[in-house]
Amino acid sequence: MTTVSISIDVPNLADGIRFYSDAFGFAKTAEPYPGVVVMHLEGFDLCLLEKAIGSSPAPNSEAARHYTRHWTPVHLDFHVDDLKRALEIAISAGAKQEQLYDGAAFCSDPFGHGFCLLERKS
Repeated sequence: MTTVSISIDVPNLADGIRFYSDAFGFAKTAEPYPGVVVMHLEGFDLCLLEKAIGSSPAPNSEAARHYTRHWTPVHLDFHVDDLKRALEIAISAGAKQEQLYDGAAFCSDPFGHGFCLLERKS
C-alpha cells in the first residue's frame, strides 16, 4: 500500500504548527524525530520539517533555504466550502492574500510557501 503526504520546511516548528492548525485545522499527531512533526486533517498528513534559514536543501547545492516569498512549481490547494470565511481565517493565522478571483484565492503562508484556497462549487 502506498500513501502520500506533503512535507513543508519551516524555520520554527512551533510557528508552523500554530499556522497550519489555526489556518486549516490540522492537528499534531506525531513527532517521530527531533525537528519533524506530523499533522493530520481529514485523511491527509502534512509533515513539517524544521530547517534553519541559510541551510542547504541538498548536498552539493549552492542554494540556501530562505523563507521570504518564493515560487515553486508544487503548492497546496485547499478546497473549501466558504472561500470568504476560509480566507479570513487563513489571514488571521498569518497568511498573505496575493490574488483573489471568483472562487479562488492565491495566498502564501508565513514561511513564503504559496497555496490556494478553492471554493467548492455545487
